[in-house]
Amino acid sequence: MTTTPSPDAPPGTSMTDEEYGAFRASAALWAGTCVLITDERGRVLIQHVDYRPTCLLPGGCVDANESPASGAARELCEELGVTTTVDRGLAVDWVSADSLKAPAGMRFPGEILHVYDGGTWNAEQIAAIQLPDREIDSIEFVEPARLPDLMSPGDARRALSALRARINSAGPALLENGLPISPTVLDRAGALRTARAQHHLPFHAGTAPEQLSVVQAWGWLLGPDGRALVLLEPDTGAACLPGGTPELLDRGDPLVTLRREALEVAAAEFGEPLFLGHLTDPDKPSARLRYAAPLTRLGPLPVDPATGRTHLRVLATPEQALELFDWGLPAADQLTAVHRARARLGLPRAARQPLTELPDATDLTTL
Repeated sequence: MTTTPSPDAPPGTSMTDEEYGAFRASAALWAGTCVLITDERGRVLIQHVDYRPTCLLPGGCVDANESPASGAARELCEELGVTTTVDRGLAVDWVSADSLKAPAGMRFPGEILHVYDGGTWNAEQIAAIQLPDREIDSIEFVEPARLPDLMSPGDARRALSALRARINSAGPALLENGLPISPTVLDRAGALRTARAQHHLPFHAGTAPEQLSVVQAWGWLLGPDGRALVLLEPDTGAACLPGGTPELLDRGDPLVTLRREALEVAAAEFGEPLFLGHLTDPDKPSARLRYAAPLTRLGPLPVDPATGRTHLRVLATPEQALELFDWGLPAADQLTAVHRARARLGLPRAARQPLTELPDATDLTTL
């Protein structure tokens, strides 16, 4: 009979094939798969099922001799009536045997669960969803911050970690019980665990009418590589662009407001700005101004005088930045204006890449 060396056996010892197989089987884990799908507002698709009180991402167990990716595609077909290829992984989660508090009779051994990227679905794709007669009662798209209220703790952690990995674009995240073993700046800040800023306000490329009071001046401050400076709240993970609310000392000049706020909150200085346009609120006679400008200097991180907190600074592509907000469909018009201004400033269009944290004074020429 042939023998197979055991991976953890002392030198010079061996196991029979049967013994080695039994040894490996004793450490076997379940295999699962699920798919993260968002709509055009960045909300996550969840399923209300008839067999448990909490919601789930589309997915399920991996069948015998089935790859996790094939299992994910099969589950989408069975649960949503959608035939598609699943070929991009977002996370691999090791779920420990004691993390689920499963009934003893289930003999849950732990699980390796793969999370795949189902992409962003438009209204036509969503309308094509066909639910089965059993198991799936309904689906809905929810704000990421609502996931902990609707899913089990482990499922919510895994979904949020996978969503941050998708935004960060650094490749699949390795998780343990839903948490990354190598947290990114988005993980450390807790991005998406609180509701994103929601401003579904129309964007206008022209100057704001004089009868509208300016209540905000924000800037798309672009580094030499074409990425934008984004600020993350240290205690909530909420994202914002540099800028803020006009004060009396600004003497009614929104550019003074923008320069002051960028310096106070982010120690950021910028060159000659380009006016992008303004947002209007149908319920208020006000305007929110938007500018684009080349980022010229970043000093040491300051304490925000208004809040007493120190923000996290990151560089992200404009597209990644928008995923941290809920600005609705009008955000597409603002994004178009940003890229036009970027081209006029002679800056490249940045390829999607991992977010870069800028914790200290930074030599922007190295970016």
